[in-house]
Amino acid sequence: MFFLWDPTYILLIPALILSIYASVKVRSAFNYFSKIPNSKGITGREAAEIILRSLGLYDVKIEPIPGTLTDHYDPRAKVLRLSQSVHSSPSIAAVGVAAHEIGHAVQDATGYYALVLRSSLVPIANIGTQLAFPLFLLGFIFGSSGLMNVGILAFSVAVLFYIVTLPVEYNASKRARELLLSTGIVSTQEAEGVKKVLNAAALTYLAAALTALLNLFRLILLANMRNRN
Repeated sequence: MFFLWDPTYILLIPALILSIYASVKVRSAFNYFSKIPNSKGITGREAAEIILRSLGLYDVKIEPIPGTLTDHYDPRAKVLRLSQSVHSSPSIAAVGVAAHEIGHAVQDATGYYALVLRSSLVPIANIGTQLAFPLFLLGFIFGSSGLMNVGILAFSVAVLFYIVTLPVEYNASKRARELLLSTGIVSTQEAEGVKKVLNAAALTYLAAALTALLNLFRLILLANMRNRN
């Protein structure tokens, strides 16, 4: 019961506040700029096609997918998947999101170090996330510092994944604005709208990293408290 309702949960409050703020911010920015068309009337898909051609990335496919803000680039299949609100929309938000995902395609094509590291961490981080808390909880219940340490180590890999994700996402957003401007898809003024949308989205990754870090610190604190008892 102590583990489930212990006072260390208070450590997660800053991350919770940031997560709520980030969620509200990204939806607000996306909804606002989704209603403002870019001056060229170019849809998210068309923007993606223009940028990919300009970069000579002819092996990347573009596919529509259902949902909102479900856009992503799949490096294994070399596919850029755009949600309906981005794929067929000529809004500033749509071309910004599409360009951001192309930023990931460029990272993949150029072997961007942070993306390579993050991709290598995916299977280990998934396993670590699934095993970390059960192992730690068993160690906590039975007073096994070994099990608790293994749980902490497993979760540390997941934390590293979230941290490495930050430069990957910020770099993709930086590339997105530059690509949109260099191809003439948006004006300098419109690029500011793109920046607001992508900066809001970046907050969600920052909140996830902070949550992971604080959870790791919480596990270490709990292990020390249990060992003293």
